[in-house]
Amino acid sequence: MVYCPKCGKKNEEDAEFCSSCGTPLKTTPRRDTCFGRPEERYKDECFGLPHGGLIVGVIFGTLLIIIGISAMLKIDIGYIIGPSIMIIIGILIIIGALYKVSQK
Repeated sequence: MVYCPKCGKKNEEDAEFCSSCGTPLKTTPRRDTCFGRPEERYKDECFGLPHGGLIVGVIFGTLLIIIGISAMLKIDIGYIIGPSIMIIIGILIIIGALYKVSQK
């Protein structure tokens, strides 16, 4: 006997729908459950890259460490920081765009 997941009624073993409420008894897995829902995937992406937030965090964390060390050693790297950040953001945007195109 197969029990209905919605109402709990007993149904025949080969029944496809519940005889009481009509709920499907045999479900096929949806593609969303196999590959993750698109909304969930997009939450994990930044700059169009999977786990892009992690990548951005590592890069900016590294930059902050370099800035901190240079400040402690009194080395002036201020003129490099602005352009470096712009270059990194530009590279991430280009990589994200190429990744999106390759997924289509």
